[in-house]
Amino acid sequence: MAGLRQLLAGFDPDAGLSLPDDWCQGRTAYGGLTAATALLAALRVLPAGQGTLRSAQLAFVGPADGRLRYSASTLRSGKSVSSIGVDVAGDSGMAARALFVFGQERSSTIAHDFSPPPPASSHDRYPMVDLAAMPFAPAFIRHFQLRPAAGAMPLSGADTPEMVMWLAHADAAGVDPAVALLAVADALPPAAFTAYTRPAPISTITWSLDLLGPLQPTQWYLLRSASVHAADGYSVQSMQVWDECGRLLLRGRQCVAVFA
Repeated sequence: MAGLRQLLAGFDPDAGLSLPDDWCQGRTAYGGLTAATALLAALRVLPAGQGTLRSAQLAFVGPADGRLRYSASTLRSGKSVSSIGVDVAGDSGMAARALFVFGQERSSTIAHDFSPPPPASSHDRYPMVDLAAMPFAPAFIRHFQLRPAAGAMPLSGADTPEMVMWLAHADAAGVDPAVALLAVADALPPAAFTAYTRPAPISTITWSLDLLGPLQPTQWYLLRSASVHAADGYSVQSMQVWDECGRLLLRGRQCVAVFA
């Protein structure tokens, strides 16, 4: 079973990537891995000295199945901001379209941080769970260690659809911190899944995210996902990711298709 480090070693967007079944969810690749590999493809065409990842928008338009192929292009490269577009195709056709925005630091007199504090204590305060042993768990989840910290569990019929968990990659040593972050940030089931009372499909449609400040390698990530509105078969959820030191790394939002 190849961990993230081994899977991405020698990644070549031109040659494509065939994912093993243990990195999939149902018939498609795990969305966080689709995003992470699209980012790797974007980094290959990013002009030198154009800064770090600041923001991204992804649309998951079809199943990312079979051999994934990547087409990356520079949409615009300005003095401090570059925008890179990446299309991901699988054997069934178009799978995802991504836009990555990279930006250089600049001097500014405007600086503030109203980020919420982490909604949980240190990861070592919570027991490990084997989510992969549960019948509804996707195959890819075995590549992560999980420690539920607050909120509800999937299929619990929760009145408040929120999950808070500590997660760690099984093996991401040496992986670019932004790539590792995207690969873990989508690992929780959609928050609306906690309101389900029996298994039924649920699928992420879009994902927008913003990165806050410089990234450093970290072993454990605290993920929070909360559905803020659900109606007519769609859920909108907010997402946050903190590192082990309590720094907020990522804020995101997803539109999710609900089939329950």
